[in-house]
Amino acid sequence: MAQISRVMLTNKRPKALHDHDFFEVFWVQNGTVRHHTADGSETLKEGAVVFVQPQHTHALQGSGEAAMIVTVTIHPALVAQLGAAHETLQGSAFWADTDRPIIQQRDSLALAALNRAAISFEGSPADTLHTTAFLLPLCTALIEDTGLPHDAPDWLRHACIAARDPRVFRQGAAGLVAQTGRAHAHVTRTLKRYGGTTPATYINAIRMTHAARALIGSSDTLADIAEEIGIPNLSHFHKQFRAFHGQSPAQFRSAKQRNVAQPE
Repeated sequence: MAQISRVMLTNKRPKALHDHDFFEVFWVQNGTVRHHTADGSETLKEGAVVFVQPQHTHALQGSGEAAMIVTVTIHPALVAQLGAAHETLQGSAFWADTDRPIIQQRDSLALAALNRAAISFEGSPADTLHTTAFLLPLCTALIEDTGLPHDAPDWLRHACIAARDPRVFRQGAAGLVAQTGRAHAHVTRTLKRYGGTTPATYINAIRMTHAARALIGSSDTLADIAEEIGIPNLSHFHKQFRAFHGQSPAQFRSAKQRNVAQPE
């Protein structure tokens, strides 16, 4: 039902995009990767998890040294079976109605857990049972912690799931609203009713959480992190981060990394 592989990527630009007759999920294990799609290309950092549907066209290219991905290819019959059995998966991961792969960024702890699951899966028969056991935690991570009650409209829940994609939250509140296909005022009223917040505040929380993970788990500059989350104005980034976390980005990084043991 599935196959797992570890692939070292070269820095050579791919000649063309390709599609598949299967579903694929891959993540960046080491280094950075250039992900080419019909919309252009983007850089994926360590911990990026990408859900690719058969109709999606893409190609991968290493960026720098030791760029490695782990990829799992899944038979379409199993994806259809899981989608039919678990209604809450609809609108996310392999079941999203999108013309491009969905991306989720994992922090270092979540990536370590994913790698442990992958090692266990590699030693399994990769049959329906073991593949399902591997996939469900990975896919449900996309739909957890939206902050919405169970009776929230599906369209709003799906938009909040999509908002975790860096390509969406970089656009700010407009990115979230665009995922709904509804008017901004209507989205605002509905999100306030079910989530007690506004699109701007909701997206800001995602951005600041992503920034915090980057500060702890990378050596990226503050300017790079601000750019990455869609707030290129460094002064505004500092103000938003302090308001959300109670510390400046530099203070936060120093406090969180102070007792981290660095490998030689």
